[in-house]
Amino acid sequence: MNKFSTSVFAAVILSAASTAFAGEVPATLDAKNCKAEYPKASLLNEEQGDVTMSFLVAADGNVVESKVDKSSGYKNLDKAAIKALSACKFKPGTKDGAVAQTWTKVDYSWKL
Repeated sequence: MNKFSTSVFAAVILSAASTAFAGEVPATLDAKNCKAEYPKASLLNEEQGDVTMSFLVAADGNVVESKVDKSSGYKNLDKAAIKALSACKFKPGTKDGAVAQTWTKVDYSWKL
């Protein structure tokens, strides 16, 4: 929950990467331990939306690269989601049973 309003709710919905190759398991994010803070300006403007992002996660669970695949419609929300989730530790993915660098998709929903 956000400290600015108890009615603010941001949910993370994880989805398996649709482009996973055979023998590849994408990295995963522990949504309970990784939340983005609602940007103040977005709260004041009552902005909401869903952003879809892709993260390249190294074998150590750190994000190497990130990008927005589908915007929420608001730059502040997109930037806040990318910034917060890029700083999170992921559970690394695997290729052919071995821990490896993989891409994963994360959908983040901003709701008031």
